[in-house]
Amino acid sequence: MQYVRSPGRRLDCRGNILHLGSRTLIMGILNVTPDSFADGGRYFKPQHAVERALLMAEEGADIIDVGGESTRPAGTYGAGAQPVSADEEIRRTAPVIEEIAARTNLIISIDTTKAPVAQSALRLGASIVNDISAMRFDPLMGATIAQSEASVVLMHMKGTPLTMQIKPAYDNLIREILDFLDERKTAAIEAGIDPGRILIDPGLGFGKQNAHNFEILARLEEFHDLGCPLMIGPSRKTFTGAALDLPPEARLHGTLAAVGFSAAAGAHVVRVHDVGAAVQAVRVAEQIVAASGTGCSTPEGMQQVHSDADPSRSGNGAPPTVFRETGRGR
Repeated sequence: MQYVRSPGRRLDCRGNILHLGSRTLIMGILNVTPDSFADGGRYFKPQHAVERALLMAEEGADIIDVGGESTRPAGTYGAGAQPVSADEEIRRTAPVIEEIAARTNLIISIDTTKAPVAQSALRLGASIVNDISAMRFDPLMGATIAQSEASVVLMHMKGTPLTMQIKPAYDNLIREILDFLDERKTAAIEAGIDPGRILIDPGLGFGKQNAHNFEILARLEEFHDLGCPLMIGPSRKTFTGAALDLPPEARLHGTLAAVGFSAAAGAHVVRVHDVGAAVQAVRVAEQIVAASGTGCSTPEGMQQVHSDADPSRSGNGAPPTVFRETGRGR
């Protein structure tokens, strides 16, 4: 296997600068929904959601991604999730984001395709918009992100959440995803979003058959050609348990295999449900890459900024660390 050192990238999250490439960052998934495929209903109450966010912080999360609308496709484990209104998304996410921002120094991401939801979250302390539609579903999303100086995750998806898993097919999988992401990157820049605020995500499980997901992972390094930080989200998705037909709650080990492989292939951010386990997986993968002669260390001149988490309760045995430059707060 060819190990890949993550290309150094600089991500501006509303004045908080993340220098990516020194290590793989962990984005913890926080679904405040009653119907998400992996943990639907578990963190639907704001109190439970905030407690979960604080635990993920202690386990080593760098970013918390809060979502108020499930994108679960129809399949073996139930009917597809139905869309909800922007007002309902705001009702679910706003109190959680406000409390997380008040109690942690973590970067907060809002997982939404709706500009009003993004605007609400950004006002309350979020600094990344994770848009699975790559700003296609709401024509106001680009301007909303640009005006707030937030970062954006542009993800590839074939179809919509309700249709994406109906026999998805490609003539040239990687080329089509690369072309799509390049076009959406151009659209984001034309909307006024600074290139230094754009991440890309090839969209594992979003309009992909199992074989497509494995090919994306096997060729992950090709996505570095787009010149943006790379995020990957394999967590508990069907392909991670396909060999044994495992339900979402039994897919941790398959997820960790994909997470470690992604880190070794140069992913800058991995998006996961199980933060503590993922921290351990990526740290081991990073040591393997370092031993191969392509590893890297803390960027020269950067300061290690630790969270206030108790090291004895952290999943990697040490407080979470984010490399930042001092800038305007969220």
